[in-house]
Order: sequence, then C-alpha cells, then structure tokens
Amino acid sequence: MQDTTKSQAGSRQEERTDSTIAVSAVKLAAADLNNLMRALEIDVVALTEMLIPSDYRAEMGTMDAPAIHYTISGRGRISIGNGPWMSLEPHLLIIKPPNTPFTIEVDGPTGQKRLISRDCWRQHDGVLRIGIPNEQPEVIQICGFFNASFGQSVGLFRELREPVVEKFEPTDKIDLKLREAIEELCAQEIGMGAMTASLLKQVIIALVRRSMKSSRSWTDRFSILTDRQITRAFADMVARPGAAHTVQSLAHSAGLSRSAFMARFSAIFGRSPMVILRDLRMRQAALELTTTSAPIEVVAYNAGYESRSSFVRAFRKAYEVDPSQYRQRMKNGEGDKGT
Repeated sequence: MQDTTKSQAGSRQEERTDSTIAVSAVKLAAADLNNLMRALEIDVVALTEMLIPSDYRAEMGTMDAPAIHYTISGRGRISIGNGPWMSLEPHLLIIKPPNTPFTIEVDGPTGQKRLISRDCWRQHDGVLRIGIPNEQPEVIQICGFFNASFGQSVGLFRELREPVVEKFEPTDKIDLKLREAIEELCAQEIGMGAMTASLLKQVIIALVRRSMKSSRSWTDRFSILTDRQITRAFADMVARPGAAHTVQSLAHSAGLSRSAFMARFSAIFGRSPMVILRDLRMRQAALELTTTSAPIEVVAYNAGYESRSSFVRAFRKAYEVDPSQYRQRMKNGEGDKGT
C-alpha cells in the first residue's frame, strides 16, 4: 500500500513537473517571438490598390519579394502560383511567397472574364491603381510587396513556399492601417518610408498574434521558427547582437551540444552562427551611425567589437564604405546601399 501511495505521489509530481515545463516552454516561445518581432525590419517595396469589376480578371507577374493581399470589400477568387482557386472575402489577408504570380477573378452576369490590361494601370500620387475607368469595382484589395528581415541575410518570408491565409475581423482594423500606408505614399512627406514600414509591421505582428491562436498555425512553415531550440538562440542573437556571443554560449542557450547546434543552425540559415551574428551586428551599427552621434569606438563596442580596426574592416565588407563615410552619406540623405 505504501509503495502504491509513493508511486501515485511520484506520478502526480511528474505530472506537475511536465505541466511546469510545458508552461515554461510556452512563455519562452512568447519571449522569443517578442524579441524577433521587436527586431523585425520592414521595407515596403510597393503598394497597389486593385479595383476589379464583375466579369473581369487581373493577372500579375512575379517580383523577388513577398507580397501581402488584403481584401477590403467584395467577393471573388484568387489563384496563387497557378494553384487551386481560393475564395476572396472581406478582411481576408494573404501573404504570398516571393517570385509567385497570381490571378484574381470576379464573377458577373456574362460569365466571361475580360482581362484587365496594362492600359488600365494608373500611377496616381505615388500609388499604382489597377481598375477599369467608369466601372464600379466589385472587389477592392490592397496589395503590396515588402521585405521583412533580421539584418541583411535573414528574411522571415524569403523561404515561404505556400501562401499564409488568415481571416480578420473589422474590429482588427487591418484595412485602416493599410489605407493609412497608402495615404502616406500619396502624401510623400518626410518620414514616409518609416511610417509605411511601421504600419505594415503592425499588420505582420497582428498576423503573428492571430496565428498563435489559430488552428492553422503558419509559423510551422518557417524554418527559423520550427526548431524551438535554434529559435531561442537566434532570438537571443537578434535581441542582443552586441553581447559576447560564442558558438559555445549560443549552443548552451539552445540546450544543445556545440556540434549539434552548429549542424542544425547551418541547416536552417544556410550560414554559420557567427556569420549571421556579424550581419546582425553590422545592421545595429548602421542604425546607430544613422541615428546617433556616438563616436565610432562606441558604435564598435556596442556592436560587440573591442577593436575599432576590426569593426571598420567588418563594416567596410558589409557596406563597402567606412563607418564615418556611411554616416556622412546618410546625413546627406543618400541611399543605404546595405539594405
């Protein structure tokens, strides 16, 4: 009887321990995602407003960047990469893989689809609008190409093979954020790029939040998010690029041996941890050079370099100019060659 009681008590203790581990894992995953989302950089390549009447079809080619589609109103269907048709409805958000064509169709009384030609594409106030003049649109969509990345070498959606599809509600106000981004492009005021990037980042974060509650979790499709142990180490690199990381310390953070960590990290990212870390450090240094007047030595130290000369060599390799020249170029309003 005593042995049985001990066994039952042991089982209850194991259950409590397993439960504690599970809760800790969930908290850790949330912390990792918070770090990743905080450091995620958005670059808006283009935004398009699509106004498709009944009985029309729009065909779009490819671009080497992920795309976002959000249906403001109306119903139709979309085929991505010559795949099966998916129904379009208001507040449906789709992230399309890079280099993937798509077609949108809207049914009508004739049953025959006329192709919207390039003659119907109009550039207006910095925004491309696709539609038929004097025709009432049935489907209104905001589409855009963008890059979402960590540093220069890791893109969140670059390896996406299938579209991400999530249904939102009007109360989520995704349409308002995208409309505001369109308005920013039209206004062409100071800080336009930062504002449009911030608005689109809010949409991406809303998508991540929705995915965490959805039965169709799209996060499992991304290699940098599927291996929780590697994600933990990468999130630490992203959150603290200037820290004294080593392969051994990162392996310890992941709870792996050095060899297992190196193999799994390289398989996911296609590069070694130290190469990815260097890219993250260079991006932090570039931002600090742009937004502060800190001496080069301080920027180097914050990026994890004890030697100014080694930092300058690494920065020159990444951006093809010395840090001081980069700062001056950005001060003069010249483009950032490294992004």
